[in-house]
Amino acid sequence: MKYLYKSIVLILSGCAANSGVVPMGNDTYMVSRQAASGFSGMGTLKADAMREAYQQCEITGKRVEVIEAIDAKPPYIFGNFPKTEIRFKCVP
Repeated sequence: MKYLYKSIVLILSGCAANSGVVPMGNDTYMVSRQAASGFSGMGTLKADAMREAYQQCEITGKRVEVIEAIDAKPPYIFGNFPKTEIRFKCVP
């Protein structure tokens, strides 16, 4: 039973999705994060996505301007896991 539990945890941990920073043109970007299960909170996902956004803009010495933030709505079951998508611009 112990090995079955570990196997399930390993399988679920492989389902997390992180897009990285994706350019959308005109200094506009998108970054998304999705949890591997419904048991994790939205706060860490959003914070990690925002960190990526700030790192992207720091490269060019610009600051982040959030255009849109889209979050998955609960209940977090049947594949609807916590997810956030942030669209942003790097502005002077």
